[in-house]
Amino acid sequence: MVERKIEYRHEDTLLEGLLCHDGKSSEPRPAILIAHAWAGRSEFENEKARKLAELGYVGFAIDLYGKGVLGANPEENTALMMPFLNNRARLQARLHTALAALRAQPEVASDRVAAIGYCFGGLCVLDLARTGADVKGVASFHGLLGKPGNTDGIGVKASVLVLHGHDDPMVPVADVVALETELTESGADWQIHTYGNTMHSFTNPEANDPGFGVKYEAKADRRSWATLLDFLGEVLN
Repeated sequence: MVERKIEYRHEDTLLEGLLCHDGKSSEPRPAILIAHAWAGRSEFENEKARKLAELGYVGFAIDLYGKGVLGANPEENTALMMPFLNNRARLQARLHTALAALRAQPEVASDRVAAIGYCFGGLCVLDLARTGADVKGVASFHGLLGKPGNTDGIGVKASVLVLHGHDDPMVPVADVVALETELTESGADWQIHTYGNTMHSFTNPEANDPGFGVKYEAKADRRSWATLLDFLGEVLN
């Protein structure tokens, strides 16, 4: 496994992502951008980059908060995330900066790029698609789904996969239906998979606070990953 930290800048903020690939070929290969949950780029996202690298992709766990910035509790995580939820145009610009940094790497086939994200990162990759980003596909795992308010009338080029827990208290059913309508009106190729008896953060083995609405669900984790791999095989080949 080859791992390399990539620094890039947006506005006055120095950011640092982790790039992973298997090192078996010098030919550019398809790449997947991985957007982090509300705490910042952590080992959870780094491990997803490694898992995708093992499958022959380039995995790039991006950073949206700043080099070395990582929340330690819900209060810190909220303080890091909310400025971007309150300024989606700024979030979208930062996402495009990360995408450009990934495309600039010599290991990457720049015309074969997808993006996945978890929780806050799920919202991020949906926003990439909403801005008309030229990526092959985006996949949101237990992501927030609310519209940004600045992308009406923009066609979605990316195929869209949403992996959602039916019992996620942070994303009511009305939000799912609204997203279906939004994606249909944008002309997107979309699919939404909803897992029963499943809460928020269902892919994270450390999530275990049902009172807060977060709980790991092994079946949904396994099924959603298998669905992702099928999706990536379709859109990147």
